[in-house]
Amino acid sequence: MNFISTLKGSNMEHFFPRGWDLEKIDRCCSHQPGEVFDRQNHWHAGFAPVICDDDTVFGVMMGHEIALTIKQARDAGKKLAMIWPVGPMGMYRWVVYYLKEWDVSCDHVYGFNMDEWSDAEGTTLNPSDRGSFQNAMETAFYGPLGNLTIPEKQRNFATKNNLPSYGEKIEKLRAGGAMLVTVFGIGRVFHIAFWEPHFAEEFPGVEEWKKPTHRLGAKLHPLTIEQNALHSFKSRTTLVPCYANTIGPGLFLKSDKIIGGCDGSYNRGMMWSGMSLWVALRYGPDMWVPASFMPTMPGKLFFFRELAGPLEAECN
Repeated sequence: MNFISTLKGSNMEHFFPRGWDLEKIDRCCSHQPGEVFDRQNHWHAGFAPVICDDDTVFGVMMGHEIALTIKQARDAGKKLAMIWPVGPMGMYRWVVYYLKEWDVSCDHVYGFNMDEWSDAEGTTLNPSDRGSFQNAMETAFYGPLGNLTIPEKQRNFATKNNLPSYGEKIEKLRAGGAMLVTVFGIGRVFHIAFWEPHFAEEFPGVEEWKKPTHRLGAKLHPLTIEQNALHSFKSRTTLVPCYANTIGPGLFLKSDKIIGGCDGSYNRGMMWSGMSLWVALRYGPDMWVPASFMPTMPGKLFFFRELAGPLEAECN
């Protein structure tokens, strides 16, 4: 007996996005840890998963990849458009460390925060709110960079007025030779930014799904809300907004390079993103599983070692 066999008639029957193939998701998660590196036919030749032993190593390695990308663009005399997440966050202190060690100015970088909490109309939190993503970026990254930081006029946050301009701004930069790099985490429901899997229901096919550059007041899946309650709001679900502004596949799928991270692990063997890692790597491109497209692009996906499993039952 397992979850899938008991689904019919249960309270969970209509909880998950309609387009999920739960048996396929289960097969993705059934592999042994060493198989996480087995290349799949849909992976880009320049894509690779990168294992990290612990939180510190994860931050150092992912931070180095971001900082090196910034340095390489500067050395080449090119502008760089960077789409930023607020989750994972541990890499930002190391991006700051490396850029300061190398004395690399970021005045060639244009930052675009991928999402922000909002209400149903797209009105976002006050930037000074402790829970806002703008506050998190200013505190963890832009501020600590000091005189090397990205100029304020080149920082973009996902507000109701500014998010709709992302596509035009990024296309203008790319037309001038800039590279687009998306830094991201993978959600419990396999989202990228807050582009949720159930949005697929609105589109007749994948080509139409790929077009939107953004969404204001995106309605979040209950698992997304609860995931954020656990890792960002000290378990207090009532503090988590039910909506967010977010970029869409019309931006993150145009990336020239991706730098991803899976760090959803707690202590005592507990985790929330082991399934997210395996499904992103193995499911194959599907608009009901946004993260499944990321391996089709060049770049790296850094992940905690324990997330590779084996993902088997264990009482803690």
